[in-house]
Amino acid sequence: MKIDPEAIEEIAKTLYIRALKALPPDIKAGFARLSETETDPTARTILDTMRTNIAVAEGTDNLLCQDTGMPIYTLTIGRDVEADGYDLVRAIRRGCERATREYPLRSSVVHPLTRINNQTSCGIEVPVVHVDFTYAPETLSIEMVPKGSGSENNSFLRMAIPAEGIDAIKRFVIECVVAAGGKTCPPTIVGVGVGGTSDLCMALAKRAATRALGSFCADPDGRRLEEELSAAVNRLGVGPQGLGGDSTAFAVQVELAATHITMNPVAVNMQCHSARRARATVTPAGIEWGY
Repeated sequence: MKIDPEAIEEIAKTLYIRALKALPPDIKAGFARLSETETDPTARTILDTMRTNIAVAEGTDNLLCQDTGMPIYTLTIGRDVEADGYDLVRAIRRGCERATREYPLRSSVVHPLTRINNQTSCGIEVPVVHVDFTYAPETLSIEMVPKGSGSENNSFLRMAIPAEGIDAIKRFVIECVVAAGGKTCPPTIVGVGVGGTSDLCMALAKRAATRALGSFCADPDGRRLEEELSAAVNRLGVGPQGLGGDSTAFAVQVELAATHITMNPVAVNMQCHSARRARATVTPAGIEWGY
């Protein structure tokens, strides 16, 4: 299967707009579950208001949030796919620029020193483009995540001491959720990375935070940690928008990597209640749109 860069450009543009305007079904289901179990009256009101805002935005074809985020694309290439990698990355950048210019969207991307905004949602090393590979034949998928600053600002890394054990991981995650309070617009998805190197650990936390609700860590010990931390976080009383209640997080989600015998990195990356993402899968049969 040969990939046309112009088609990827159009997909990248469409994904950015779709991600900003439609909330994935698993997040809506997460809201419904929290609404059923929330015991605090004020928190229930806040959850209902959030759900109404989502419905109004989608019903009027408007953005879910004014923060268009940092554009992150993950390109997954299957076997027997013919493509020029450099051209694909350039096509994604052009699509991101076109979405911002043609829709139009507010550009949230600035130069880190001068703070100049080119009004393209692009800049040095942005959009962020990750490339991965899959065994699936003649398949190319692109996932788009617009990561808002309210959630991204609450990112944490600790190089834990192995002798501290799993308790150090749990304690660090709890401390991070308490420190974030309402700044991440909870209920959140708390992404936790454990292991690897410092940079890989942070990437794992981001991957965990942007995973679909209802998915689980592939490692059984990681899944057990997810269950324990999810229960613990929702006993903290932070609640929706940090105003108190049971619904601090939809879930705590964990991703693991092997690490060195003398270290144990742990990272936390959070996703706000407007956990936006969109996906397109290209096969010889055409394009399938999803989340």
